[in-house]
Amino acid sequence: MLPDAQRAPQPVDPIVALIGAGAFREAVALCAREHGAALGRLCMAMLGDQGEAEETVQETLIAAHDAMGDYRGEGTVRAWLFGIARRMCARRIETRVRRNHRLRLVHDASAAAGPDDEVERARRAARVRDALQRLRPSERDVLLLRYESGLSYAEIGQACGIEEATARQRTSRALGRLRELLGDEVLS
Repeated sequence: MLPDAQRAPQPVDPIVALIGAGAFREAVALCAREHGAALGRLCMAMLGDQGEAEETVQETLIAAHDAMGDYRGEGTVRAWLFGIARRMCARRIETRVRRNHRLRLVHDASAAAGPDDEVERARRAARVRDALQRLRPSERDVLLLRYESGLSYAEIGQACGIEEATARQRTSRALGRLRELLGDEVLS
């Protein structure tokens, strides 16, 4: 092992540097530029409503700004932001459930298709939405964080307040449960 003087310095995340310097406004602006789109996709996947997702991203960034003074630098800023966004979405979903609204997730409509393909895609998307609704919130969260937002297991662990190994295990179990609910035809 090399002595401290001979080790190469680790690059400092510019957002962490801004937070450390107390430049919270600049840090949150950089968070919005670097992570805003991914936060928006997560919120859209969890909430199913574009307007509500955009509001939640804004609330997430405001909450992050307010919490920057207490930021400890454990894990990545990205995982920290996704944890805030996940909690914000969960609160909105709880409110919606109390009002007896259904959770709706957006389906991928990026590829142009014929009417028969579109009907099939809509049918499959509805089955996936229904299956996701039947999962426990903790299972749904890890799947969305992993596959919709592209977080690593370490980042999922940080965002959910669990260990990395637990995040891996929970994701694996959630995929198994989703496969049981859907059967092989939808997940292929």
